[in-house]
Amino acid sequence: MFTETDMFYLNRSVALAAIALDKGNSPYGSVLVADTGQVLFEDHNRDGNGDDTRHPEFEIARWAATNLTADQRAISVVYTSTEHCPMCAAAHAWVGLGRIIYVTSGAEVGQWYREWGAKPTPVAKLPINRVAPDVHVEGPVPELTGQLKEIHHRYFLTL
Repeated sequence: MFTETDMFYLNRSVALAAIALDKGNSPYGSVLVADTGQVLFEDHNRDGNGDDTRHPEFEIARWAATNLTADQRAISVVYTSTEHCPMCAAAHAWVGLGRIIYVTSGAEVGQWYREWGAKPTPVAKLPINRVAPDVHVEGPVPELTGQLKEIHHRYFLTL
């Protein structure tokens, strides 16, 4: 179902999630890729300073709006460790980015944290298409879910 190229960038998004954790942030990572396969922008959560809006998907949307044409945005792909939250799904749709491919859903990550005894987040775990119905979304990717769950569990232990 997912190509070798897809898996390469999905693995990179998981690596970025681990980097976020190592830097004191919650573990989420994303990569924006052009239709040519070129990485245009990548980032990880930067919420360790208390600004919980510093998500990589939102940063990708802002960067793309400034640096790409509407046509370039429409044919790009966002590879992300976890399905976009509602804020990031809206930003993605508003700037007209292309496909999203994610490793695990927001609902699944929420379930992990509930199982571990964490308090719920202040924002509902809505599927991307409930917020942005016209965005093409693919995922989850079970081959990488275990690795991502381990990273999230390490983060949970720091809470």
